[in-house]
Amino acid sequence: MRKKIVAGNWKMNCNREEAFSLATEILGMVTDEVHQPVQVILAPPYLHLSAVAHLVSPNGISVAAQNCASEISGAFTGEVSAPMIKSVGAEYVIIGHSERRHIFNESNEELTKKVNLAIQSKLIPIFCIGEMLPEREAGHQQKVVEQQLRESVFHLSTDLFAGVIIAYEPVWAIGTGKTASPEQAQEMHEFIRSLLKKQYGEAISDGTSLLYGGSCNEKNAHELFALADVDGGLIGGAALKSRSFVNIIKSF
Repeated sequence: MRKKIVAGNWKMNCNREEAFSLATEILGMVTDEVHQPVQVILAPPYLHLSAVAHLVSPNGISVAAQNCASEISGAFTGEVSAPMIKSVGAEYVIIGHSERRHIFNESNEELTKKVNLAIQSKLIPIFCIGEMLPEREAGHQQKVVEQQLRESVFHLSTDLFAGVIIAYEPVWAIGTGKTASPEQAQEMHEFIRSLLKKQYGEAISDGTSLLYGGSCNEKNAHELFALADVDGGLIGGAALKSRSFVNIIKSF
């Protein structure tokens, strides 16, 4: 059975006090209210990774970094490497988020290096894929998503890919208040799973968790999570409100 996952991407928000308070609130609510098997993941800014991991990891909530460097070490001022992330207690790392692709111009080649280093460092990649509005309007969304997978993760062996999580982000629905319809979400998730089956076989396809990452909130999460090929969500804005985030977790 595929793992159900809800990951909260805090992006560039929260000072130290706010991050600790938010993590504490989420931990308390999850402990008291969430009784089904859902893997909860928090992705705070780098500065708070260690403190949040120390607080929540002993209690079953995992921590992810929002990014990692494409190099393992060296003269790269301002970068944070996968081994550093692993050393402070994180278990996951988000790679290829649409904001990294489109604001920071990260290429599929660079993302390949990040995926490789994450796995080498025993981190689980949450690999993001998805199309922009012009690509969706032109009917090229499947072509875009397939290219992103083929050029960044399909080089992995079956054993290595088995640990990867895929997050589909319709870029036109991130931070806009728009959400892909359930039909659009299911269609793309089903397509992604078909690509995994062709590349790695039915066992990997059936076992890979696919997350939806396009303005998922407490109002639409239940409908989205009920779809056959949606195994959870990569949550943005709603992850900054403990009550909303936990309500999303409870939507399975």
